[in-house]
Amino acid sequence: MAGLKDAIALRRAGNHSLVVASGGRLHTFDGRGVKDLLSLLTSGSELLRGAAVADKVIGKGAAALLAGGGVSEIYADIISSPALQLLKPTGIDVSFGKCVPNIINRSSTGICPVEALCAPCATAAECLPLIIDFVNNISNAK
Repeated sequence: MAGLKDAIALRRAGNHSLVVASGGRLHTFDGRGVKDLLSLLTSGSELLRGAAVADKVIGKGAAALLAGGGVSEIYADIISSPALQLLKPTGIDVSFGKCVPNIINRSSTGICPVEALCAPCATAAECLPLIIDFVNNISNAK
């Protein structure tokens, strides 16, 4: 049965951005940002429910999506303090390589836009509509 250790090993070996261990299988994703997690959450897929997830970077937005998807355990190479605070009351088992004050944007000029967007939110449910709007606006702009 594939679990968190297997997901971590595959994420690193394949340089995937996200690996989900669910239903005894490992599922890999290579998208940037929160798009893959949002797609899993909003598609009606139950892949996240009870899953073990290994991710490169988890900010508050990704944490909200993982909590909303009902994952059981998470490993992140890098996680932000706001993400940890959001996950703390959920009962999700969280482990990580490094905790940082905030996730930085791709150009290293400031805070990740999704992290900033979710900053005032206290719960995963509050973050979700903000993330959906953000991703839709980015997709429509392309």
